[in-house]
Amino acid sequence: MPTIATRAAALVTGAALGILPATVTAGAAAAAGPRVCSKAAAVAQALPVKAPAKRAAPVYFQMQADPGERPFVIALTDPAKIEHARRILSGQETAQIHVMGRIIKRPTPYNPGWNFHLHPDTISFFHTAVEVCDASAQYTEDHLDEACGAFLPGCIWCPWSSRLVAEIPVPQRDQPPHHRAR
Repeated sequence: MPTIATRAAALVTGAALGILPATVTAGAAAAAGPRVCSKAAAVAQALPVKAPAKRAAPVYFQMQADPGERPFVIALTDPAKIEHARRILSGQETAQIHVMGRIIKRPTPYNPGWNFHLHPDTISFFHTAVEVCDASAQYTEDHLDEACGAFLPGCIWCPWSSRLVAEIPVPQRDQPPHHRAR
């Protein structure tokens, strides 16, 4: 029989990967206490990345992970998550407005200036999350070699003060070859 900490860690991780609604994280963390962090990391490592049932062409959103930080760009390919992001920007969604996902420790052309990005299939939106995944983008960048261990277990990043700023056009370097400027 799984312990409360194991069940809570599974809920936290499930929310982080978009398998479960992110609203479960606060209750799961409260129920499990400090053991959630290590259990969540173990569960996150064991779970595969869940691809959306229906994939759309990438839509890009600029977010700010912390006030005063330079922009961070995410790509969404799940039509439901794209719509959710647009509802956040329009002001229709006011509860689950912060960004969470699994970091990939390498740069991507659509997110210039950062040496990491969020895997599009793992991005979700949350209201409340456990503290262990909270960090600014700059702190994450500065400690990237430590990420996915004790720092950001399971590679899950959930900056609590994150907010979407704008939907942006396809970044020039991420366009398909037939759309590139000549």
